[in-house]
Amino acid sequence: MNQTERQQRRSIYLLPNLFTTGTIFGGFYAIIASTQGRFEAAAIAIFIAMVADALDGRIARMTNTQSDFGLQYDSLADLVAFGVAPALIMYFWALDDLRLVNETLGRVGWIASFAYAAGAALRLARFNVQTESLDKRFFKGLPSPSAAALLVGSMWVMHNFDFKSSDAAIPYISLAITYLGGVLMVSNITYYSFKDVDALKKIPFFVVPAFVFVAPFITLKPSVILYSIFMTYILSGPVLSLYRQVRKLRRRQRRAAD
Repeated sequence: MNQTERQQRRSIYLLPNLFTTGTIFGGFYAIIASTQGRFEAAAIAIFIAMVADALDGRIARMTNTQSDFGLQYDSLADLVAFGVAPALIMYFWALDDLRLVNETLGRVGWIASFAYAAGAALRLARFNVQTESLDKRFFKGLPSPSAAALLVGSMWVMHNFDFKSSDAAIPYISLAITYLGGVLMVSNITYYSFKDVDALKKIPFFVVPAFVFVAPFITLKPSVILYSIFMTYILSGPVLSLYRQVRKLRRRQRRAAD
């Protein structure tokens, strides 16, 4: 190995890894904010981390600065921002209140939080080892940023509509949502990845004015609109999977009839 190759192995690409660091910062800040009871700030930090996470991969591909280091660093950042942080936010928001009901439910609450974080770790590990073998147009299992949106978005919506974690039903709803997020991440349900969308290629003209009108619309009620967008994506996986199963069943029935 010559001197140039050794230097390349020791160096990293600055721009995409700066955005990845921004992802970690968003998750870390969200954890700090949630411990202080500033749950809306925590939710906003997680959604900002999602923007940074979306940009680091796009920038790496556009500038041809992809690397094994960047892949591993991105996974660790996702685990912090979309695994550990949402789990702790939901715990501090509502799951911790289950211990006020009884000791057993209190344990169920922190176990649910841990199960979600572990699900995110398993989801990311599976993605890393299956990167080359899977169709890049689809993810197997719900991506961790969308799972984080499920948890944090639901909390943000309930918080903005003045639901309190002390309300009788809220801890149980939060418990179900936390388990659901963890299960969807480790499931075999496929989700569209949008990786075949090239920002450098020409797009229909209507996309630009549509974005101009939609972006300010989000500011009217960010929690509701962002949560609705992510929920549409989250539901798309099970709906499309069910549709595919129905089509397979009909094909078998036609073959049997023939």
